Amino acid sequence: MNHHSKHAGNIVLLRGACLWILMALLLAWCIVGLYNDISFFKEIFPGTPKRVLQAHLDFLIMSALILGFYAAKVTLPWHVRWAIVIGAFTNSSLFLMDAIFPVLDPLHKAFNPTGTGAQIYNIYLYASLLMTSYGFGKGAVIILKSTFSENE
Repeated sequence: MNHHSKHAGNIVLLRGACLWILMALLLAWCIVGLYNDISFFKEIFPGTPKRVLQAHLDFLIMSALILGFYAAKVTLPWHVRWAIVIGAFTNSSLFLMDAIFPVLDPLHKAFNPTGTGAQIYNIYLYASLLMTSYGFGKGAVIILKSTFSENE
């Protein structure tokens, strides 16, 4: 097994998870502002408030997943670590983009799937899905393989 005592080279996972937890806390306060009809928050997030809640929950879920990978103490290649952390952010941020730009949200009445903005959003969406899938998928395979020893 490829285990190390302190961080197993995965410090970027710990840092990323902490940043995304802080982002979730910030979004929790934004949700409070939205549901209390504070105009400042409604101007920032003119879309559906549910999308801010989804972003908040996704940041928390991604942070929990990242902390799980970190807790395994199995050294992951740098590209897997970064794909996990960046993918976790981009995946969660898709909900924020829907809340900030309702024209990008397929569930909003203002949805408009045409134009340069929609094309950039779709590129971002698929890049996020690929990066997140690669990072978490490859990390899971590496950790799973580390549980099988040659002596079993």
